[in-house]
Amino acid sequence: MKKIFFLVFVISQSIAFSQSQKITLSKAIDIAKKKSPDYKRNVNTNQRNYWRYKNYKASFLPELRLNATLPDYSNSIRRITNDAGQDIFVNQNQLLVEGGLSLSQSVAYTGGVLSVNTNLERIELFGLDDNIRYSVIPFTIRYTQNSLLYNPFKWDKKIEPLAYEESKRDFIENMEQISVTTSRLYFRLLKAQKQLDIAKINLSNQDTLLKITKGRFKVGRIAENDVLQVELTLLNSKNSVTNNTIELKRTSQDLARYLELDTENLELDIPEALPLFEVKFEKALAEAEQNRKAVIEFRRRRLEAEREVAAQRNNRINIGLQANFGVSNNGDDINTLFDNFNQQQSVSLRLGIPIFDWGVSKSRRRIAKANLDLTNNDINQDRQEFEQEIYLHVLNWSNQRDFLLTAEKAKEIAKRRYDISRKRYKLGKITITDLNIALQEKDRAVFDYLNSLERFWLDYYTLRQLTLYDFINDRKITAVDNTYN
Repeated sequence: MKKIFFLVFVISQSIAFSQSQKITLSKAIDIAKKKSPDYKRNVNTNQRNYWRYKNYKASFLPELRLNATLPDYSNSIRRITNDAGQDIFVNQNQLLVEGGLSLSQSVAYTGGVLSVNTNLERIELFGLDDNIRYSVIPFTIRYTQNSLLYNPFKWDKKIEPLAYEESKRDFIENMEQISVTTSRLYFRLLKAQKQLDIAKINLSNQDTLLKITKGRFKVGRIAENDVLQVELTLLNSKNSVTNNTIELKRTSQDLARYLELDTENLELDIPEALPLFEVKFEKALAEAEQNRKAVIEFRRRRLEAEREVAAQRNNRINIGLQANFGVSNNGDDINTLFDNFNQQQSVSLRLGIPIFDWGVSKSRRRIAKANLDLTNNDINQDRQEFEQEIYLHVLNWSNQRDFLLTAEKAKEIAKRRYDISRKRYKLGKITITDLNIALQEKDRAVFDYLNSLERFWLDYYTLRQLTLYDFINDRKITAVDNTYN
């Protein structure tokens, strides 16, 4: 029977081990950059921005369209004006079929649209002998411009390329943010695992100490208060194991769900410190200004505010132009439509000047100017915060390795002190209070080290995100760059 129980135990442990997955910080980041929800959202956003830019570029290419009405039937009484200038009501029972082609081209230099059009119409009037009529426009050249003083295409050519470049840099920054998020989830789980391990070890040690303490109490070497204190510590250790087990489950689910893993049973390695490298503020700031989207964003926001000012300034005098030149013909025989053509020409220049509008135009101009001033002030403030953020992070990074080395040394000292205190307690040379103090300092030192290690890696990936520069390999970070670990 014992052999059977032992065999079942071995099999269950083997199954549990086979279901667990070993993972390092670098591997977790690689997975997150391919499968995480943030990666998918980043890709979708980047695709949307790409097609928006393609749409902008395509708007300056010729467009060929087919326009048709197949068919348009109506049977109704309508009011028309006859040759004598009188309004009469007539019964219209007709079928209209028409179709045409148009080739249009935006003129970026002027801000208008040039188009070439052709059209053919056929009207059949029911109830009449001569009931079919045709109309043809072989070609007509048309130019339309809404405003001679404001060219929206000129501003689009300045702003849209900046917006697209900003979106590309935003994609890279978001990829680096995935590294930061993954590191944070990774260390939460790592700390939960270590806390549970420590809690289990402490529970085992407290159980042993309780047996020793009860033995000393029986021979009268210690007071009952010491026994009660050890029992209380043992109960707290049991509660700690329970709480840390729940925390381990939660953090493992968070990381597994973020990485879209098939198992929540993860074995994490403690990342080692990176090779020592120095980061100078001038270098970090120069790379950030060249690589970050914020610098492009500053220029785009200012141009958008200037565009609004220009639009409102030119709205004081609205001058529009429309010109048309072409030929046409109509008749009841389609075979003779293309024999002789009638010229059709038109030029119209529209002028609109507000004489008195209760200050509407003036207020719109003032609003646009105020928005421009506000945007400039916001950009100046954001630029200062941009530089300050990089400066403080570079300063913090230069001290982070010292913090990590100090925390690691404190952890080793606290562990040695606890081991010595536990041996001395077993020999009866210190009280249970002294032992508990050593235990608390040991646990706190371990957590401080893990927290310091977490800050070290988070600062490293944040430094990459703030500058989009790999200081270890001395190169810019691109969209296909692999994360170093």
